[in-house]
Amino acid sequence: MIVIELPNEAATAALAAHIAALARPGDVIALKGELGAGKTSFARAFIRARGGVEAVPSPTFTLVQVYELPGGPIWHIDLYRLRDPEEAWELDIEDAFRDGVSLIEWPEQLGPLVPARRLEITLSAGPTPAARRAAIDLPAEWAERLAALAAEI
Repeated sequence: MIVIELPNEAATAALAAHIAALARPGDVIALKGELGAGKTSFARAFIRARGGVEAVPSPTFTLVQVYELPGGPIWHIDLYRLRDPEEAWELDIEDAFRDGVSLIEWPEQLGPLVPARRLEITLSAGPTPAARRAAIDLPAEWAERLAALAAEI
């Protein structure tokens, strides 16, 4: 696990852009953290870094927003309102996990359905109101891709 101090929203966006450049179809990125921790800000920056130019609303009420981008679809999934993990099948998550890059806010709501093969990023408040801390759990398939990032900190 690596921990990165993010002094402001620009630093969070830069981290998201770095990870977006390394993401491949089939990757699942689980974004954890309390309300207001920066999960949606991270997702917006990730989508913009991949070429998204449209507005990137939080999918809290729609649960899923798919962005068809040149490098493949990005599935922005917000499971805050999911009542039961089985409801996730109605969202076509199997397509997201197979064909696109999945950004999942509140992945713990999936229970046993959350893919074991995932990059998990936990965002938390930092020492100032604008600061965040990102704790990144590095699974084997991401370790090599993120080696440069780990070396920078």
